[in-house]
Amino acid sequence: MEQLGREPIEKEVPPDYEDFPYIVIEAIETFNSLGDRVQADIGYIGKDYTNLPFYIKIHKVEDEDLFLNILLRLDAQAIEISSKRMKAEMDKVKRKHG
Repeated sequence: MEQLGREPIEKEVPPDYEDFPYIVIEAIETFNSLGDRVQADIGYIGKDYTNLPFYIKIHKVEDEDLFLNILLRLDAQAIEISSKRMKAEMDKVKRKHG
């Protein structure tokens, strides 16, 4: 907006990382630290939650239900994005090889 010479509209400004509650930031950091599970021909199938208890303990998570809910929502979104990308790539290959 600054480059356009206009004032930003507060409602349209996306939140900064720091605007989220602490538990959301911790969940995002944990999500990014967990390993990915990937299968050939399918792609990304979700996070590997093997080390999750370790992260919950390190971050001293008090509301585990909310923390897990945030992680699962992030994972569902990542799976959906991966699925769409994989489908687009498969469609592209099909068109190319007709």
